[in-house]
Amino acid sequence: MGTKIKPEDLPLLNPQGSDEEMLEILQAETFKYFLNEINLKTGLIADKTQPGAASSIAAVGLGLSAYIAAIERGLISRADAVKRTLTVLKFFHSSKQGPEIDATGYKGFYYHFLDMNSGKRACECELSTIDTAILMAGILTVKHYFTAETNEENDIRKLADELYLRVDWQWALNGGKTITHGWKPEHGFLPYRWDMGYSEAIILYVLALGSPTFPIEAAGYKQWTDTFIWKEMYGIECIYAGPLFIHQMSHIWLDFKGINDDLNRKTGIDYFENSHRATCVQQQYAIENPKGYAHYNKHGWGFTASDGPGPCTVLVDGIEREFYDYTARGVPFGPDDGTISPWAVVASLPFEPEVVLKTIRHAIEKLDLKKHSDYGFDASFNPTFPHKGINPNGWISPWQFGLNQGPIVIMIENFQTGLIWETIKKCPYITNGLRIAGFSGGWLTA
Repeated sequence: MGTKIKPEDLPLLNPQGSDEEMLEILQAETFKYFLNEINLKTGLIADKTQPGAASSIAAVGLGLSAYIAAIERGLISRADAVKRTLTVLKFFHSSKQGPEIDATGYKGFYYHFLDMNSGKRACECELSTIDTAILMAGILTVKHYFTAETNEENDIRKLADELYLRVDWQWALNGGKTITHGWKPEHGFLPYRWDMGYSEAIILYVLALGSPTFPIEAAGYKQWTDTFIWKEMYGIECIYAGPLFIHQMSHIWLDFKGINDDLNRKTGIDYFENSHRATCVQQQYAIENPKGYAHYNKHGWGFTASDGPGPCTVLVDGIEREFYDYTARGVPFGPDDGTISPWAVVASLPFEPEVVLKTIRHAIEKLDLKKHSDYGFDASFNPTFPHKGINPNGWISPWQFGLNQGPIVIMIENFQTGLIWETIKKCPYITNGLRIAGFSGGWLTA
């Protein structure tokens, strides 16, 4: 692990400062997760700050993209970022690929969780298609950012290409048209597929469609998108998904502004506008507050996959409340237990900046959700739960998560400069995948 940076060493927010200053400080604080929660020998990044936590390959993919934003912001030197990037790419390239239960990956895919020291499969987890896609998105981003003609940056591009090209997306179909969720060496493929309802899997399908080595057919993507549900909620129409992260994860790399697939052409809005509307639904749900949770209002929202104070059932002001631990919270149909996630608000910054900026400032100045943690915002917050802990305003998660920290760093950068979006647009595998999926218009046509 790196050297821990204490909360008191972090810069303080000036309440009278500008929004730009607020975002600059928050981005810098949050990025320190990727400086510290890492094994420098392998480059693996921890899933969360809990002692003994495994590495998450999705956190690595986000961390690789966060390095790029950090270089541009002067938070890390290019030389240090190159060293970290090359270390982790070499690790994945040389680590054991095979059907054994203690391998690191198989068929070009990687296990969801890896031991931070050995890099072997951890937690008896699955070989994860979506987490591998997030990892590959980060890998392809660094490939198209590190373009200098040096030995190190040449090696980054070569390794990144080889890692992506060996992913056998066809194998992950398991005889079907849609991609399976994953595979375990003990039992084979999981019984679930990315084939029902809007989800974070657009990036997965784009990567699989655009592969020159193991491409899948566009029919699977079409079969999946045909299951998306169009709903009206609070007078707002959009493609429905309850948790906010679904409306964000693929957007971390893919700029959907002005590009449309067949479904977008039917609905009349692109996925960027859809995420804008989903963000508005989240805020409106908090204003309506149908279950009467504490501190839900126009600046108190952000419902997504997050840690929580449960599992337990507690009597609160005469009402029996059920609280969950880690789960995918969503609105307006639940699950909802009063838990708010500030990171999910920040990750919506490009979609609804005026609302998000005010909500960020409220979370810092009124809810005190920043000073308890080493790395920016507390992961999640529940003001209804009766046992408050170190924040008198409500329960807060004791841990922070790489899967939360990455979107904060990257989406602040995308909002300000579009850096990650513009970098990944240079990748022919991505642009070909989008075109095969049926996307056209806007920057893709140009």
